[in-house]
Order: sequence, then structure tokens, then C-alpha cells
Amino acid sequence: MSDKAKPQPRAGILDIAAYVPGDSASTGKRVFKLSANETPLGPSPAAIAAFRQAGDHLQDYPDGDATILRQAIADFHGLAVDRIVCGAGSDELLALLAQAYLTAGDEAIYSAHGFMMYRIDILAAGATPVIAPETAETVDVDAVLACVTAKTRMVFVANPNNPTGTYLPFSEVKRLHAGLPGGVILVLDAAYAEYVRRNDYESGIELAGAANNVIMTRTFSKIHGLAGQRLGWAYGPAAIIDVLNRVRGPFNVTASAIAAGAAAVADRDHVDRSVAFNADWIVRLSEGLSQIGLRVTPSVGNFLLIHFPDRDGQRAADADRYLRENGFVLRQMGGYGFPNALRMSVGFDEANRGVLDALGKFLEPS
Repeated sequence: MSDKAKPQPRAGILDIAAYVPGDSASTGKRVFKLSANETPLGPSPAAIAAFRQAGDHLQDYPDGDATILRQAIADFHGLAVDRIVCGAGSDELLALLAQAYLTAGDEAIYSAHGFMMYRIDILAAGATPVIAPETAETVDVDAVLACVTAKTRMVFVANPNNPTGTYLPFSEVKRLHAGLPGGVILVLDAAYAEYVRRNDYESGIELAGAANNVIMTRTFSKIHGLAGQRLGWAYGPAAIIDVLNRVRGPFNVTASAIAAGAAAVADRDHVDRSVAFNADWIVRLSEGLSQIGLRVTPSVGNFLLIHFPDRDGQRAADADRYLRENGFVLRQMGGYGFPNALRMSVGFDEANRGVLDALGKFLEPS
């Protein structure tokens, strides 16, 4: 046997560029991390208390069905509890969908500036990713439908989208669904749904409840402030939920996450405070950045995509270095097709004002 022989991964695996999360590296004395879309208000006090109480029973396996969490979600949204499945973040559920429904020779579609995990999940399943162009940094329904072929098995749509913060009105989501063959699954990733305050928006619950080929995913990492617990859920037709329950791990959600998540869903006052805080600052930041000469993609999420001038010394990379030197860590967007933009999460008052002040100084003529 040759000593040069070595195991080889399935075709497509080595085409995957590993996902790089937002970091917190800075040379500033005090660091404000605004790179990961974390909520500055943190989790509900009730969720923290539930998490701590769960710590008294670390020797016990969690409830494999996440019963109290699924019931809390069902009660709040008025959903059938047996059509909800929970996972270790919505990331796990997206990966499971790809693994269960995609194989070699299949195609799956996502938009040009869509969440990076879609590409990773498609390739990991052995399928081929197909990228639909966007219009005005927003998912283009006609462009997506033009990409559909006999090989298409799945379409991923983040609504609102990360990193642009743009969204599709519900009328457009319904038009997209109507144009898809019945055997194609439409995955609506609504990670930022709670932040949206637009009359023409719907997270996907209605379609997922009525159609056989639509599933909606949600997360506790954003508005609920439980990113460290890795918790998400999905709602969809019974047949798809059954498949996900067959392929997920038997204890894929920890006991502490179940307890904290159920408490978080019940604390509507905390969610309302988080929404109000974000709604105030997303406007103030957008206006402030525009006033100092930067273009900002209109966002309904808890983050902003900031575009920089294409001139020496004032490009996004230059701004990133300057901000880090002053303790502000934003996220570079080259991997998402925006080499001259940074994404900024809404942070505490001090952090938000600090970024506006720092960028104002950065853009001043030398």
C-alpha cells in the first residue's frame, strides 16, 4: 500500500471556503464589537435566570423534542406545535435541509449577496450552487425564476437579507413561490424578522403553513440575544418537518438553550424594548452616515451596509484599519461581493456615536 494514499473528501467539499465569523480584533484600548449583528441589549433577564437554573441539571440529557420550547413558540405565533422543529441555531436546520433534499446533480439557488452558509450547505450536500443576480442590492424574483431548471431542488431566500438589510415584500415572496415547480423547496430564512416594521412584510409563516414546499427558519441569536446558546427553529409542512426530525441528532438542542429560549419567547417586553432601540438607532445611524457623505443601503435589520468612496486613503479597507485603531470593529464585506463596504451592527449608544464621530474624522480632508 502506498504511503502517499490518503482519504479524499466527496467532490465539492474542497470548493468550500470556510465561513469566517465576525471578529473582535482591535488595537484600541477599549473594543466595541460591531461585526456580528449581536443585540446590544442582550437576552431577557428571564432567559438568563432559566439558563442558570438549567445549570443545576447538567448531568441530565435534554428533552430530545424540546417540548417546552416548541410549545412556547407555537403559543406565541398561533402555530401547530407538531410542525415546529428546533435546532442548534437556524444554521443547523439549513444544513439539514440541504443534506436531506440535495444530492450530486441537483442545483440550489441563492441570490448574489445572500448569506454565505447557503453556498457552503449546497456544496457540502454535493449539489451545485446557482447564483441569481440582484437588483438594487435586493433579491430579484424574476432573476431567481430565470435560474430555475429541471435540476433545481431548492431556493434559499434570506428575508431580510444579510448583509444588505433589504427585504422582499410578501407579494413578491408569493410571486416567487407561485413561479416555482411543486418539487422545489423554498427556504425562507427569517433570522431578522422581528426587527422589520413594514406593512408589506411577512416572515413566511403564512406560506409555510399553507404550502407543501415552503419552510421558514428563525433564530434566537438576534433579537433574543441567545447567540451563545446556538438556538433556532423551523416551521413548515408536516412532511418536511418529519424529514428533519429523522436526520437531526437526538439531542441537538441543549437543556439550557431550551429553557432560555422558552423564557425569551415569553418576555415580550424585552423584545419590544430591543425593537424600539434598534428602530431608533438604525435611522440615526443611516442619517448620520449619509450626512458625512457615505452611501448606506436602506436596512430593515439591526445592521447597515456602508459603502465607501473609491479613492486612495478612503476605501473600506482604509476605514476598517482606522476604526480598529480606535476600538471599533466592523465587518469587511469582500466575501459577499462588496469589496468597498463595511457592515456595522447597531450597538450601544456610545459605540454608535463613536463610529459616527470616527468616520467623520476619517473622511476629513488631510
